[in-house]
Amino acid sequence: MKTIVTATTLALMAGGALAAPEKYILEPAHSQVVFSYNHLGFSTTYNMFAGFEGAIMFDREDPANSSVEVAIPVMSMFTGWQERLGHFMSEEFFGAAEGDMVTFVSTGIEVTGDETAKITGDLTMNGVTREVVLDARLNKAADHPMAGKPWAGFDATAMVKRSDFGLDMFAPAISDEVEVVISIEAGKAD
Repeated sequence: MKTIVTATTLALMAGGALAAPEKYILEPAHSQVVFSYNHLGFSTTYNMFAGFEGAIMFDREDPANSSVEVAIPVMSMFTGWQERLGHFMSEEFFGAAEGDMVTFVSTGIEVTGDETAKITGDLTMNGVTREVVLDARLNKAADHPMAGKPWAGFDATAMVKRSDFGLDMFAPAISDEVEVVISIEAGKAD
């Protein structure tokens, strides 16, 4: 009986010692979402969102127990050409107003390798929510040499059909599929 109680106590103590997810806040200066599409077969056009907010609940010991939540102001889009930006913000695409957001909230993480995972989540854009899967890679998790605290960096990619979000103007002449490339840094919350 003593052996069973001791084994149970050790198991409970070990379970209590397991690390829980820790909150990391996105670092806006080094986080961006770049999206590109084929323009009439002539070129690939690139655009970007940056300066957005979000948090990662990061579990180093059990990455599948992690989660991510991001909010991107639609009007923070950068196209490099004012007329294209105006077109994207118009009623033909986003019909954007101050406060409109693109959001991503993870619903599950499948670890696929030592530093890779598939992150499934709900992408909400233009008032429509669809499930999207990100192919993600942990670039580095270590103490930041200047911030002096734990830091993590991730890259991810996904293919999104813009027509799924009511953004199908000129498709398929201008590709319906949009390639999304994400690179983020996040620091452990104080």
